[in-house]
Amino acid sequence: MTNAPTAAIGLTRSGHEREAPGMGPVDIRIERGKPPLDAPPAPPRRPRASWHLRANAIVVGWLALTVVVALAGDVLPAPRWLLIHVFLLGAVSTAILIWSEHFTVALLRVRTPPQRGSLARLGVLNAATVAVLAGVSAGPWQVAAAGAALVAGVVLWHAAVLVRLVRQALPGRFGHVIGWYVSAAGALAAGGVLGGLLAAHVWHGAVHERLHAAHAEVNVFGWVGLTVLGTLFTLWPTVLRTRMSDATRRASRVGLRLAAPGLAVAVAGLLADWRWVALAGLAAYAAGGLAVLAPLADALRRKRPHTGASWMLGAAIVWFEVALIADLVVVATRPAAEVAAALEPLLPLVLVGFVAQVLLGSLLHLLPAVLGGGPARFKRNAALLERRWPVRLAALNLGVPLLALPVPRPMTLLGWALVLGSGLAFVALAVTALTRARPAGAVPTAATTMKGDADGSANGSADGSADGSADGRTSWRRSLPAVAGVAVGCLLTAAAVVVATTGDPGPSAVTATGSRTIEVTLSGMSIRPSVIEAPVGTVLTLRVTNTDAQRHDLRLATGERTPMLASGQSATLNLRPLGEPVDGWCTVAGHRAAGMTMRIVPTGIAAASQPRPSSGHNGHGTNAAESTRLDLAAPMSPGWKPYEATLKPAPGGTEHHIEIRADDTVVQEVAPGTRQRVWTFNGTLPGPVLRGKVGDVFVVTFVNAGTMGHGIDFHAGATAPDGPMRTIQPGERLTYRFRAESAGAWLYHCSTMPMTQHIANGMYGAVIIDPPKLPKADREYLLVQGELYLGEPGGDAQVAKIREGEPDGWMFNGTAAGYDHAPLRAEPGERVRIWAVAAGPSSGTALHVVGAPFDTVYKEGAYLLRADDPGGAQVLDLAPAQGGFAELVFPEAGTYPVVDHTMRRAEAGAHGQFQVSAP
Repeated sequence: MTNAPTAAIGLTRSGHEREAPGMGPVDIRIERGKPPLDAPPAPPRRPRASWHLRANAIVVGWLALTVVVALAGDVLPAPRWLLIHVFLLGAVSTAILIWSEHFTVALLRVRTPPQRGSLARLGVLNAATVAVLAGVSAGPWQVAAAGAALVAGVVLWHAAVLVRLVRQALPGRFGHVIGWYVSAAGALAAGGVLGGLLAAHVWHGAVHERLHAAHAEVNVFGWVGLTVLGTLFTLWPTVLRTRMSDATRRASRVGLRLAAPGLAVAVAGLLADWRWVALAGLAAYAAGGLAVLAPLADALRRKRPHTGASWMLGAAIVWFEVALIADLVVVATRPAAEVAAALEPLLPLVLVGFVAQVLLGSLLHLLPAVLGGGPARFKRNAALLERRWPVRLAALNLGVPLLALPVPRPMTLLGWALVLGSGLAFVALAVTALTRARPAGAVPTAATTMKGDADGSANGSADGSADGSADGRTSWRRSLPAVAGVAVGCLLTAAAVVVATTGDPGPSAVTATGSRTIEVTLSGMSIRPSVIEAPVGTVLTLRVTNTDAQRHDLRLATGERTPMLASGQSATLNLRPLGEPVDGWCTVAGHRAAGMTMRIVPTGIAAASQPRPSSGHNGHGTNAAESTRLDLAAPMSPGWKPYEATLKPAPGGTEHHIEIRADDTVVQEVAPGTRQRVWTFNGTLPGPVLRGKVGDVFVVTFVNAGTMGHGIDFHAGATAPDGPMRTIQPGERLTYRFRAESAGAWLYHCSTMPMTQHIANGMYGAVIIDPPKLPKADREYLLVQGELYLGEPGGDAQVAKIREGEPDGWMFNGTAAGYDHAPLRAEPGERVRIWAVAAGPSSGTALHVVGAPFDTVYKEGAYLLRADDPGGAQVLDLAPAQGGFAELVFPEAGTYPVVDHTMRRAEAGAHGQFQVSAP
């Protein structure tokens, strides 16, 4: 056996270690003074093994949960997303947080940071991970977004700790590695922000898909990839038990200068839809990866892999290069919005071939060193963890291509069995090692663990030779119950899942009475039709087509499901004879919570299976039950006409007479396919528009033609409310006279209590008083935004929603998404003035036109921006009951959405379109 050269460690005045070349292997101890003989003994120091024992138990727990999630499959919500994030965000991120700090301390030879801070970071990361998993899987999305923000915050905290350790350390051979860890932390912070935006569904369609691609790239190749590449400089030669290459430091610096900026450019290119920029950035990242490989190949030439850890790390490096090449091809040949979908089949290469093998190989090598117990126990733990490693290595790497390639389903299941079997074996062995470990005894130091020029003799037979010892056999027999318990538990879980998901439901108790084929469309976070009714016994065939830019699927509670469908793709589902209600939903993370659901109802039992709407205080039914969900992409009913949004000029004269009649019996279409009884002025929602000039007098004859008391309140007038705003009973009338002393866009509404109910059910309108010298516009439109509460007006369920301020939707001029189906018109170069009033009753608006900034903004009687000012505006923001207008010029032909930029409201109906075309 050849002994490697050694160097003693001296202490500087600052207390830091430094190499003392030319000295023999002598242990030097410098003491500032001896303690008194009668001094009490110092309390025993908690060994390093106890901290890593607890910390790595969390990693093993996440790995076990990954196996359980994989076995559970479709029983869980968003199963594919959940599996990826339990593994990457749970197991891998926890391991990186633990080991990157450990390696930094070892390589820099600095004092270990306080364990309280390390435990706090670990706790916050795991709490944030749970929040992300729960928020995306079950909702609400705010929980997931908060968790993503915490993830970003804790890794930045972790990066700050690493930077502080670098500043405390003396210059050394390994300081260059820490830059990779800090860059990786920055990548996860960016990935966490992108993940929070994805969970919130801030953008949709192609933008959402680009965001998805950037999120995947920065997390996998940034957080995981940069960490692994930096660690391999020291870990690879240590595992091979050979010295580091002399070119390591230069290769590390060159690699990081290429990889980190290259990844940032690639992510920016994907977000901006600049394919070639993204490709250039990814090519720079690949060049950085090749620079890293040079010293690794040099170490490989000197020493061949001989342990399970070395073979797993070597295989992981190969899969990493294969995945990187595939990624380059995909980015070069696909638009940015299609990158995420094209990379999905390659996930096994990255997650299993690269990430899982790096994690398992690293733990195989490192766990024995941190579990403690002295050299003898180190040998036993190493032998235990590497037991049958060639079989596990072969199984895992044979399973990767079976999962990635388009093979028959039995071969895919075989791939899952090989991969999960290998992972399950490691979990069982690691649990055994963790449960029998004791924090007492000698522990190899961090410097020994990561020393790149060790020859391996001190660590015993990590290649498995100790496996045949009597101690090894005895230890294995003692650990057999723990291993068997873990294995049996996972097998029982798998069996239960298989029975629950694939078991024969037995003969159907419903006799087939006929068949029916239905076209189902996936689009705009909705499934159309959202409700399918068919007689009991009908055999339904669903032809499912995705017309959205995002990928969707459809899964039914009875087990039938489509594959993930890209835009334009279709699939067919054949159902058993219909006997009971069946729910369906999209399994993409967050889509079910966003309302992408459907329900199949047998008409024979519809009354028993559906909730009954409250009769309300008038006992009238409605077509919009409390449980109805709006399908904004569905077509409007035949005969529907939009509210006329075109605003006519103010009439001549200075006194205007108008009759307004209250009517609470009107039924109108408030959303596509959804009819609802509303309370109105003059039978329209909103009521008639009054327009005049400053100083004009309005004489309003108010008639109550409804079934209950109503009143009216004009904000544009100044008068004591006692008389004209009083409530009058059905059949009564009054005269309301006011002078418009001030310009602006004013609200009027029913003044009868409770006003929340009367306004929420439609009793509101607008009064437009032109500012003096108002310039002429080519077109003028009025949008009155109001809240939509489905259900019987005045019923208990509707009133509860009104009191809580939880509308079912939002409307422009009385119909949710109405102007999506009947777009407003304009021509390029025309000046368009959009008047807006926020009717509420509880929410305002942030009016925004996508693709066309405002050059004029007038709000609450004053100009905030004029056309000749150098600035511009993006929203007209109004609180409830406020009004104003904004002007813009459309630059070219196209379709320009007009939305409330409070995106929750836009996605729930406060959305329309301007169709701009040449004359």
